[in-house]
Amino acid sequence: MSAIIFILQLIMAILMLPFYILYYLGIWGFIVKKIFPLFVSRISVSYNKVMENYKKRLFSNLSDFAGSSKELRLLEVGCGTGANFRFYPSGCKVTCLDLNPNFQKFLRKSQADNDHLKYDGFLLASVDNMTSVADASMDVVVCTLLTCSVPSTPAVLKEVQRVLRPVSF
Repeated sequence: MSAIIFILQLIMAILMLPFYILYYLGIWGFIVKKIFPLFVSRISVSYNKVMENYKKRLFSNLSDFAGSSKELRLLEVGCGTGANFRFYPSGCKVTCLDLNPNFQKFLRKSQADNDHLKYDGFLLASVDNMTSVADASMDVVVCTLLTCSVPSTPAVLKEVQRVLRPVSF
């Protein structure tokens, strides 16, 4: 059994070698920051086609979470290209947060395509340290396809809880 594990580890090391070399040469950071947003913008179109019915159901009751002002304040963390925008209710006030500033180019296109929303701005921050977002300032926090790639999911959830408006039942 240990021989099989060793062989699988060796195969993984060989497969990962190009990534290690790119990282060592300092090129990997460029790829992640510059090329990844382009990749996500292309993939999100087909991904949304596959997930459309599910996302419609998932986001269908967002308006129910609006505060006393009846204006839904939504924070999308790891907003990427804004692929979820078309599923948000009309008049929703969206604040976008992402760690990668290179998503803004694609985000502007999504904002133009989704003029049924109000945009409060783009915050450049890590989701586990959202100090630029005030306590209890959001009605909803949306996070899709992100928590699998954060260093600490509990830290993210703590920040999400901090920025959400308290709700009494």
